[in-house]
Amino acid sequence: MTIKAIQRFLLTYLLLEISMVSAKVPAVIVFGDSTVDAGNNNQISTVLKSDFQPYGRDFFGGQPTGRFSNGRVPTDFISEAFKIKPTIPAYLDPTYTIKDFATGVCFASAGTGYDNATSDVLSVIPLWKELEYYKKYQKDLRSYLGNDKANEVLGEALYLLSIGTNDFVENYYVTKRRSSEFSIEEYQNFLAGIAGNFITELYQLGARKMSISGLPPMGCLPLERTTNILSGSDCIEEYNDVARIFNEKLQGLIEKLSKKLVRIQLVLSNPYDILLEIIQNPATFGFEDAATACCGTGLFEMSYMCNKITPFTCSDANKYVFWDSFHPTEKTNAIIADHVFRNCLAQFS
Repeated sequence: MTIKAIQRFLLTYLLLEISMVSAKVPAVIVFGDSTVDAGNNNQISTVLKSDFQPYGRDFFGGQPTGRFSNGRVPTDFISEAFKIKPTIPAYLDPTYTIKDFATGVCFASAGTGYDNATSDVLSVIPLWKELEYYKKYQKDLRSYLGNDKANEVLGEALYLLSIGTNDFVENYYVTKRRSSEFSIEEYQNFLAGIAGNFITELYQLGARKMSISGLPPMGCLPLERTTNILSGSDCIEEYNDVARIFNEKLQGLIEKLSKKLVRIQLVLSNPYDILLEIIQNPATFGFEDAATACCGTGLFEMSYMCNKITPFTCSDANKYVFWDSFHPTEKTNAIIADHVFRNCLAQFS
């Protein structure tokens, strides 16, 4: 059996396992950053793109789509697990129409964050603009399906938000603007406030089933570990602590909003523990390397730094937890999606 055949077998097995969850979800609607961007950054003027090889080399047809992975991202697997479709299209991709978007659409933009200042760093789509695109999508969907059917889809759809890491690793810890204005706790509270306002506005627009993703152990990203060379390139525990505490704040926010917003179903899909477990025990999950990544040296390559002429890119991404210095491989994404389904989304069934 070839490497790609084995890969497809393993991913199909995971999907069969998680498809046991069968909620009434007619569409999956995605907001966020590069963890879930399906190619929106292809259509804007920014240096943060991934619409070239070797990105997408294990995607259907081996084509780069703008996803920051060798294949699919977690939201694609979630869509397929709900038996909707195997991939969620990017809203700005001109090859798709409202017919395609009626069962799922992605508004995410790589490099963005809760904070508008984060989206300014690499000139990407801010979260407020993603919401404006969604409002336009609602109008188009009502024109396409009719008001009653569209409102049913919008009310029963699953809304996924995956965002926040860039606010810290691209903004707070890199630029002086926010770190001079806020202590780290104040900044966490500032971001949580934005998250609360975003969820509330989505609710007012008709959304009822929502999942907001917590932060990963961002101190263990290969890009961050390279800055910790004096400690043997170990994970930066300060960053991990910040992520963990922020996730606790998000959980508190969810509990508060769940009491306030009538009939909302709101959950935290926290990737922190499962990804940290994978990183600490890679062999248990069938990986060989969790410290570096597949592309190039695996230490600092991302976006244009990870391209088809980058030397030393690995031949089998399934051996690696990370694809580039910031983003997981398709195999890792499938495992995370499986975990989210079992532990977070089952209540929608």
